[in-house]
Amino acid sequence: MPKIKSLFVCQQCGHQSVRWEGRCAACGQYNSMVEEVADAVEESSARPTALVRPVTLDDVPLDDTVRIQTGLGEFDRVLGGGIVPGSVTLVGGEPGIGKSTLLLSVMGALASPPAESEREGITAGRSVLYVSGEESLRQTKLRATRLGLSSAKVHLLAHTQLEGIAEVIRQLRPDAIVIDSIQVIETSALTSAPGSIGQVRACAHELVRLVKQSRGALFLVGHVTKEGALAGPKVLEHLVDTVLHFEGEPTSGFRLLRSTKNRFGATYELGVFHMTAEGLVEVSNPSELFLSDRHDPVPGCMVTVSLEGSRPLLVEIQALTSPCAFGLPRRRAAGVDFNRLSMLLAVLERRAGLHLAGQQDAFVSSLGGVRVVEPTADLAIALAIASSLRERPAGRRDVAIGEVGLTGEVRPATNIPQRLNEARRVGFQRCFAAVRDRSAVEIDGLEVVPVRSVREAVGLALGG
Repeated sequence: MPKIKSLFVCQQCGHQSVRWEGRCAACGQYNSMVEEVADAVEESSARPTALVRPVTLDDVPLDDTVRIQTGLGEFDRVLGGGIVPGSVTLVGGEPGIGKSTLLLSVMGALASPPAESEREGITAGRSVLYVSGEESLRQTKLRATRLGLSSAKVHLLAHTQLEGIAEVIRQLRPDAIVIDSIQVIETSALTSAPGSIGQVRACAHELVRLVKQSRGALFLVGHVTKEGALAGPKVLEHLVDTVLHFEGEPTSGFRLLRSTKNRFGATYELGVFHMTAEGLVEVSNPSELFLSDRHDPVPGCMVTVSLEGSRPLLVEIQALTSPCAFGLPRRRAAGVDFNRLSMLLAVLERRAGLHLAGQQDAFVSSLGGVRVVEPTADLAIALAIASSLRERPAGRRDVAIGEVGLTGEVRPATNIPQRLNEARRVGFQRCFAAVRDRSAVEIDGLEVVPVRSVREAVGLALGG
């Protein structure tokens, strides 16, 4: 009888070792090495490979790459215009954020019979398969009833064994498949527990191979770690075509769908949804969503235009400064990068003459829970802090766009005409920005005030 061989695999990074280690040599994580049987890997590598033949570029048809529109405009936007047949999408998010609700709504829209008033381009009446490994069929039915879905073409399967799921896919050959979630699927070829590195990697590889052959679209639901990153091996993100993150504040009803990887479209596209009792509702005008309803100017507020993929989005930055009581100033950031905030406070201290270091607590937040990752929001953050410190409000119809350097200069943003058009559409009348060519940004109804430094911007926006 051959001796069973095993390897110790890190559950954080996938590093393999022939012996157990208390601390992973690759990522430094403690107590993450788990023993896994390696016989299945050796047997699969020893199988004879079939003869493959390459084809020329002219022999590849283009009709198979036509996108399938689901009818959910925000979801199609994030994917780059619709679902690509044969694509694999990984959807991650915190527990309870609404991943299952989102995908069940998408599957219901794909499987619903086409109506007479259906707009051109949306393909409905397709066969879909929803595999639930964490909920029973009754629980999935209750969610579908709450969402108002009643289609005979939505096939449900409550199963966690990979071999059984693969057989159903071969027989049914659905146009779209949802695996909820990949961490609970297991294969009998491995003896490790479900959710381990080996199980997740082996199940994902087999599912991807099946959908590539059947030209169906596969959606994998993934768990996240306590740090907010997708759980499982990093190879899982490299294996899929698209990675989507579903995020939002637990106390807010708004949900943001963001793409961090997309082989068929632009990355960092943003889709906005509103969670209601009947399910997710698309937000058609998200720019007005992240603006306050105040009617009078208030110190510590400034609006910027962030570019999320190909969509300009207006976001209000709010800042509050107050004298520190114990000589150790506090810095807090919500929706804004903390390191960027620290840099801007230092620039305002040294380049703009604002006394902040050691004297003032600073709290900065983006309204609505949206994360501002673009450096072009630096000018708005700086003006909001200066407005709060001086107790001088900026104009209610003012917007600021620009990146602030360490020397205090303001650098121009990319796609400035697109940002300015969005600001004018919402109703803003004045914009502070670094502009190289005034003639290129002349927009009716919007005054563009060119600024070269953060000191100049503070003087023009707040006076004095």
